[in-house]
Amino acid sequence: MKATAEQSSQYDVIISGAGPVGLFLACELALAGCSVLILEKAENPDSALKQLPFGIRGLSTPSIEALDRRGLLQELELHKRMKNPHSVSTNGGKRQVGHFAGIPLYEDDINASQWKYRLPDSSPTSLISEMQELETVLSSRAATLGVTIKRGFAITDFHQDLDGLTVYSEDRCFAGKWLVGCDGSRSIVRKAGGFIFAGTEPEFTGYTARVEIADPEKLGAGRIVTSTGMYMQSQPGYIIIQDFDDGVFHSSGHTVTLDHIQEVLRRVSKTDVTIDALHIATTWTDRARQATTYRDGRVLLAGDAAHIHAPLGGQGLNLGLGDAMNLGWKLAATVLGKAPEGLLDSYYTERHPVGAQVLDWSRAQVTIMKPDPHARALNAIIRDLMNTGDGATYIAGRIWGIFTNYHLDGDHPLTGYSVPDFEFEDGTRISMLMHGAEGLLLDFNANPLLEAMANDYTVRYISGRATEQLGLSAVLVRPDGFIAWACDQDTDLAEARRCASRWFTID
Repeated sequence: MKATAEQSSQYDVIISGAGPVGLFLACELALAGCSVLILEKAENPDSALKQLPFGIRGLSTPSIEALDRRGLLQELELHKRMKNPHSVSTNGGKRQVGHFAGIPLYEDDINASQWKYRLPDSSPTSLISEMQELETVLSSRAATLGVTIKRGFAITDFHQDLDGLTVYSEDRCFAGKWLVGCDGSRSIVRKAGGFIFAGTEPEFTGYTARVEIADPEKLGAGRIVTSTGMYMQSQPGYIIIQDFDDGVFHSSGHTVTLDHIQEVLRRVSKTDVTIDALHIATTWTDRARQATTYRDGRVLLAGDAAHIHAPLGGQGLNLGLGDAMNLGWKLAATVLGKAPEGLLDSYYTERHPVGAQVLDWSRAQVTIMKPDPHARALNAIIRDLMNTGDGATYIAGRIWGIFTNYHLDGDHPLTGYSVPDFEFEDGTRISMLMHGAEGLLLDFNANPLLEAMANDYTVRYISGRATEQLGLSAVLVRPDGFIAWACDQDTDLAEARRCASRWFTID
């Protein structure tokens, strides 16, 4: 059947997928003035699977900062009323604030003073959110910004040429200048575009289910590692199981039945626990794959469409939101003709290494969770390291994304890192100044040469003293909140202009 055009107008960007990554990217593009269409295959944004424990995610520092810098963080409510889901340990009464491969990470062991450029009054390092709540907030913002969202439209194919693309959804077609696949691990955009998805095969099948257990007292508390796998009662009535079967059951596509999940739980827990009822269940694996490139012509990938790994610690959502924050302003500048040469290419060169690092982080966790003597020995060593101040601080910094940075040109140690949330003497914070997604030139010493430079480029000049400046005199901040240039005392104006030309056009 011949596809019919939905409308004659051409969107600047078409996004496949209305999950958090696609929605956040759409908001970034629309904020800059781009016309955006989101095509989402699901007709109903609500899903019973989002009510499972994996529907609750921990937002890491870069995600929290990104949402704060766009005025979205204050709209999230769950973290305000929900206590940290990690229980208080009997290990000296210390509060657990995370884990690495199931090994508890305790708040009292973390020395935040080692994070030299992180200000004490910054946004939290981690927060609890819910997929459904996050999507609701982002959908509302997208609608306010004029984004068109069409649900029940699954992309089936696309065709691109030098001038744009035609995107097909069954018997409908849509015209756009750019297409971004944010359509998850089974991305149609990635498959139709012929992207290579390289990586490693799974070690286990993971199960997440809401059940009724007749005798829950037979199961231990917290994450229990046995000689056959791992299980956990995350909340009353919810179970998580890792069965090291090389991902065979997940790959089979078989439906999870009560009898099957009871058999797996009994084998992994080494108990005769009885499940009376199974309400809903899903499976997952630790398959770790990443697209070898994030762009082909006018087609780009972000989020799980670009990389997949085990959902340990909620790293996937945070990685995807980071993709959206990095890509949004660069693609918008390209669409609007305001991009310096090579700007869009920096999306891949910056985000691919970050994704590769997260995949390795996931693989490392799986390796020391395996039910064999070698893994147990390695697990014990990591556990000992995490019980030290330096070890806990390092692991926390990795889990929470404190160390996230891009390898940008520049001699200052802050170059490529997220800008600290400086507070000016009038109470204004950097996060408040970034709601409009503008580049900023922060001048703490009122240097007239810097003001003149800012007037030459598409950046906003901010002059004033901050309550804590960390010894800095000036900082050039990209629209995503990462530092392009910084100096402590003497200003090298030529270097400042060189860096500004890399990221911004002449105004």
